[in-house]
Amino acid sequence: MSITGVLETCVYATDLAAAERFYADVLGLEAFARVAGRHVFFRCGAGVFLVFNPDATSASPTGAGSTVVPPHGARGPGHAAFAVPAAELARWRATLADHGVPVEAEVTWPGGGQSVYVRDPAGNSIELATTAVWGLEERGAGSGE
Repeated sequence: MSITGVLETCVYATDLAAAERFYADVLGLEAFARVAGRHVFFRCGAGVFLVFNPDATSASPTGAGSTVVPPHGARGPGHAAFAVPAAELARWRATLADHGVPVEAEVTWPGGGQSVYVRDPAGNSIELATTAVWGLEERGAGSGE
């Protein structure tokens, strides 16, 4: 038995329209599913990035029969890091500036790699990081692939 990767990860936001604009228009992720007031889902590389409204998902189980999803949710800012090619960091900085998204911090890590931190409209800490941050090879690391 082994875990082969992260299939999905999520952050929480009560204003899903603002979150969708940020992740689609600024970061270029493709939204592929949404339920008004509950969630918006994006394709992200080989996985999925989810934005849930905690007011809707923490209340009670949803679904029917074998598809019941247990309640879940979080309050306060979360964190997600997206892998980006090192050669594209300058373009990411320019894209963020073009959209009026301030860079909160930039880190060059002692072990290698770089990170650019911004906040999404809900206050979640979003990191654009080169894979060298974790000593990984760069392979298909662009967002939305």
